[in-house]
Amino acid sequence: MGDNGLKQAVGLVVLCLLVWVGPQSASGQINALRQTPVVRAVQQITPAVVNIHTSTIVEQQVNPFAGVPGGNLFEQFFGRSGERRSYEQKSLGSGVVIDAAKRFVLTNAHVISGASSIMATFLDGREYKADLVGSDPDFDLAILHLEGSDTLPQVKVGDSSDILIGETVIAIGNPYGFSNTVTTGVISAMHRTIQTRHGTLTDFIQTDAAINPGNSGGPLVNRVGELIGITTAIYAEAQGIGFAIPINKAKRVIRELLTHGRVDPVWLGLRGQDIDQRIARYFGLKALQGILITDVYTGSPAAESGVQPGDVLLKIEGNEVAGRQGYLELIRNFTQGQQIALEVLRSGKTKTLRVRPRTFPDARARVLAYGVWGLDVETSGLRQGVRVNKIRPDSPAERLGLTQGDLLLKIAGQPLESDADFVEAFKHYRMQNSLILLVARGRQGYYVRLDVQ
Repeated sequence: MGDNGLKQAVGLVVLCLLVWVGPQSASGQINALRQTPVVRAVQQITPAVVNIHTSTIVEQQVNPFAGVPGGNLFEQFFGRSGERRSYEQKSLGSGVVIDAAKRFVLTNAHVISGASSIMATFLDGREYKADLVGSDPDFDLAILHLEGSDTLPQVKVGDSSDILIGETVIAIGNPYGFSNTVTTGVISAMHRTIQTRHGTLTDFIQTDAAINPGNSGGPLVNRVGELIGITTAIYAEAQGIGFAIPINKAKRVIRELLTHGRVDPVWLGLRGQDIDQRIARYFGLKALQGILITDVYTGSPAAESGVQPGDVLLKIEGNEVAGRQGYLELIRNFTQGQQIALEVLRSGKTKTLRVRPRTFPDARARVLAYGVWGLDVETSGLRQGVRVNKIRPDSPAERLGLTQGDLLLKIAGQPLESDADFVEAFKHYRMQNSLILLVARGRQGYYVRLDVQ
C-alpha cells in the first residue's frame, strides 16, 4: 500500500471513530476546553449574587413662606407647614449572600440608604423582601436579611491579605439593570485612598475590571471563586479604574453590624492643632502636613501606645494626615481593636507607634464636650433640639454668649433631636476650629459660629 493509500485508510479510521463516539462526546471535549478557571469561578458564584431594587418615598413641602425674609427658618422650627407632596424614587444595586443559613446578604450602604422597601432577586428568578440588619455609611457596607425559609446559595468568603498585584479578578453585578453581568480584569493596586464627597476613604482594592453604576455592592472574586472584595466606587471620568472594599476589612465591619447594627466610632484619645507656617518652621517641616498633638488623654489608646504632647502626627497607616479634619476622616476608616501604625515626628526624628483604637465612650464624649466646647445639654420634655443645661466658665460657649435654656437645633448642619445626637456630633466634629450652630432663644432662631481655640 502506497503513502496515498495509507493516508486514506487512516482518514477512514478517524472518521469511523468520530461516528462511533458521536457528536455529543466531541462537543463535551470542546466544552471541557472552554471551562477556564474564570468560567468555573463565575458558575460557582453567580447563583449567590442578587440584584437589589429599592424604593424610597421622598416628600417635598410647598413652602407658604417662600419669598418671605426668614420664612424658611421660621417654618422649619416653629411648625408652620404647607402642602406636602410625595413621590417614589427607585434605585438599583447588587449584593451577595455571605451566610445562607442566616439568609444574610452583604451590599453597600449607599445602595439601600433611605430605602422604604428593599427587594433582592436571584439569577434563577427568585425574589425576596429584604430587611436591613445593619448599615454604616463611613465604611459603605450594609447587611440585609432575606425573608423566607428555602435553601439559598452562598459565596465562599476568601482572604484579602494575600492578594497579588496583577492577579485576575472577576466583578459580578447588575450595571444599568442588566442582571449578573460579568467583567474581568486584574488587581491594579492595593491600599488605595480616595477622596469622596463623604470624606477620605482608605484601604481600597483598585482594579481595571469594569465597574459601572449598579455594580455597587456586588462581589469581586478571584479565579478560584473566593470573595475578596465588595465593589463600591468608580471614577466616572476614567477608564479602567474601579475600587472594592477588601473582604478582611468587611469582616471586621460585619461583626460590628451584626452585634450593634452599626460600627461604633473609635478614638485614639488625643487632640491637636493644624500645622501653620510658624509651626512648620519650628519643626523643620517642608509642608503643612500633619497635626501638632496638644493633649493625650489619660488611659486612652494613644497614651498607652506612647503618643506624647508635642509630637507631630504625620501619617496614619501610611496616609498623610491633612490637618485635624483629615485626621478625623482617617480615623473613621478603622474599627476597634484593629492595630494601626502612627508615624510621628519627635525631637527631629520620625518614629512609628502602634495603637489599637477603642470605641469612643458616650460618657467620656459628654465630659469632653463640656471641656472643649463648654456645653452640657439635656432633652427632657423637648420635641426637637437639645436644651443647654450648663455652660463652662471662660469656654467657647460662654464667649459666644450662649446661656442656660438656649435650644441647640443643629450643629454643623446636623439636626439634634436627642442627647445621643449631641454626643455623636461631638465625636464627629470634636477637632474642628469652628462650628456653625443653629440656636433658638425664645421664638427667634439664629445661626452662630462657635470658635474653638
